[in-house]
Amino acid sequence: MAATTSNFVNVTSPQHFKDLLSADLNRVSCLNFWAPWAEPCAAFTKAVEGEATKFPSVLFLSIEAEELADISESFDIEAVPSFLLLRGHTLLARHSGSDTALLHSLLTQHSGAPSTSTSAPLATSSADPAAPPAPAARQRTEEEITARCKELMNKHKVVLFMKGNPSAPKCGFSRQTIGLLREKGVEFAWFDILSDEDVRQGLKRVNDWPTFPQIILNGELVGGLDIFREAIESGEWDEMYDAEPETEKA
Repeated sequence: MAATTSNFVNVTSPQHFKDLLSADLNRVSCLNFWAPWAEPCAAFTKAVEGEATKFPSVLFLSIEAEELADISESFDIEAVPSFLLLRGHTLLARHSGSDTALLHSLLTQHSGAPSTSTSAPLATSSADPAAPPAPAARQRTEEEITARCKELMNKHKVVLFMKGNPSAPKCGFSRQTIGLLREKGVEFAWFDILSDEDVRQGLKRVNDWPTFPQIILNGELVGGLDIFREAIESGEWDEMYDAEPETEKA
C-alpha cells in the first residue's frame, strides 16, 4: 500500500488540530471523525485517504472521535464515521455516515477541482414529478414531550436511552453501557435518542441530566455510564434492581 500522502494527517491533540487549521485559513480541510470500534470507519478512512491523493490542495485530518473528545464535542459529533468540510474555520458541509460518493462530490464542489465528468448532466430521471411535500408535523408542546419521556421511561423495568441501538451503538459510552448490562444479564428496553430530538432534549430537562446514555430503573434515573459502573462495582445496583418498586410496596 502506498505511503500516506502529505495532505492526510492523523491529528494527535487539540493543539495539533488548531495549529493545522490555522496554518492556512483559505485552505479547504476535510475532517474525518472515526472510532476503532465502529466497523464502517476502517473502510471509510481508507476511502478518505484515496480522496487525499485526488485533491492535493485539500488538507485531510483524521480524528479519533473519543480519544479527542474536545474536538468532537466542539463540532457536535454524535456518530461515526462523520465528516466535515471547512475553509479555515468556516463550515462548508457536514455529513454523518460513510457516503464516499457524497464526499467526492462535496470535495469537487468546494475545492475548485474539476469534476471527473464534463459531459454528463449532474442528474437525470424519468420518474414522474414528486408529490407536493406533506405539511410539517405539528410541534409538540413541552407537556406532551414530558409525557412522552415519562411513557418511555416506564415501558420496562430497565430502560436505556442511548445513541444508536444495541446492535450498532453510535458512541463508545453507549457501547460500554450495553456491555455492562449484558454482563449482568439484565433485560432492558432501549430508545435511540438520535431518532427524536424532542425526546432527547426533554430527557435532559425531565431527569436534570445533560448527557447520554441514561439508565432508568423503575421509571427513575440511575445515571450515566460512570455512575452505573460504580453502582455495579459497589453492589448498589443489585440492591436497587432487586428492591420492589415503591408503587408496588404495601
